Amino acid sequence: MTTAHINCIATAVPPHDVHKAFIDFAANLLTEGTPRKLFRRMARLSAIESRYSFVNPIPADDGLWRDEEQVYVPGDFPPTARRMQLFERFAPLLAHCALDRLALTPEQRRDITHVIVTSCTGLYAPGLDFEVVSHLGLSPSVERTMIGFMGCYAAINALKSAHHIVRSEPDAQVLILNLELCTLHFQETHELEQVLSFLVFADGCAASLVSAQPHGLAIDSFLAVQIPATSHLITWRIGELGFDMHLSGEVPGEIGRALKESGTEITRGQAPESIGLWAVHPGGRSILDSVEKGLGLNADALACSRNVLARYGNMSSATVMFVLQQLAERAQSGQPGCAMSFGPGLTAETMLFHAA
Repeated sequence: MTTAHINCIATAVPPHDVHKAFIDFAANLLTEGTPRKLFRRMARLSAIESRYSFVNPIPADDGLWRDEEQVYVPGDFPPTARRMQLFERFAPLLAHCALDRLALTPEQRRDITHVIVTSCTGLYAPGLDFEVVSHLGLSPSVERTMIGFMGCYAAINALKSAHHIVRSEPDAQVLILNLELCTLHFQETHELEQVLSFLVFADGCAASLVSAQPHGLAIDSFLAVQIPATSHLITWRIGELGFDMHLSGEVPGEIGRALKESGTEITRGQAPESIGLWAVHPGGRSILDSVEKGLGLNADALACSRNVLARYGNMSSATVMFVLQQLAERAQSGQPGCAMSFGPGLTAETMLFHAA
C-alpha cells in the first residue's frame, strides 16, 4: 500500500504584531473595574507573546489604539461584506508568501495534480484555489478542493484527503494551503467571555506538499473522536457584523476528560509516553494543559505547540501545520508522532505519523 508523506511545509504570517495593541483596545471595551482587571490578568496568563494581523494598529492621541484601515472604530465595527472585501484583498498576499517559501522547482510545480485549500474565516469566488494555481503557474486542469468552515481541525481533514488521493493515485502531488484571517472577525462587545475568546486568535498561513515520495513525515492513520453532548461548546456562524464565534470555557475540561478516557484509542494502543512527536493544536494555554494532563505527558512533550502559541497565537486551521513544521525540522528517522486538532462537534481530529 502506498504511503503518503508530508514532504515539506512552509508558513507565513502578516507583518503587524497586534497582541499588545489588542489587549489595550479590548480592555477599553469592557466595564471599568473588575472586568478590565480580570481581562488583563487573563492576558498575562495566556502564554501568548505575539499575534499577527493585516490590521495595522497605530497609537492615537488619546493613548489608545486605532488601526490604519479604520476597520475597528468603536461604535462603528464593519459589516460582514466589508470584512470579506478585506479577506479578498489580504488573503492572496499571505498565500503568495507561504507558497514562495515552499521554494518549489519548476519541475515540482509541473507535477502538482491536486490543490486543497482550507479556510473558515473568508470566502469569495473565484477563490484561493485559483490564486494558488495562478501564482505557481500550475496546470489549469489541476484538481481543486475547498474545505470550508471546519474550524481549527480543517488541516487534519485536508491531510486526510491528500492521504486518500495519494494512496489511490501514487503519482499524485497534492498541494495544501491552510489560510485564516481570524482578526477580521473581532466583535464589539462588553461580554468578558467573548472578548477573552478573541484574545488568542491571529492570522496565519501554511503551505505543504503531500506525495508518495519517501521523505518528510509519513502519514500512518487518522481517527476522529467526537465528545458526546458538547456540540454547543464551539459554534461559528455568519452574522451581519462578521462571523460570530462562541467558545465556551468548558472546552479544555471536556477535552481533558475525553483524552483520559480514550487516549489509547487515539494512539492505537501505544503508550502516549512512547510517542516522541506531539503536534497538538495550541488552541490556548488551557487546551494544552488539559491535553498534557489528560494523556499523562511529560512537561516538555508539547514544547513545539507551546512555542507556536507564544509566537503566533491560535491561527485556526493553519496552526497545527506550524507545529508540524517545527517537529519535522528536529525529528529523527522512524520517530513516531501524533497530530491533534480540536473544533466544532466538539471533535478531535487526530493523525498518527512517523519521521521518514
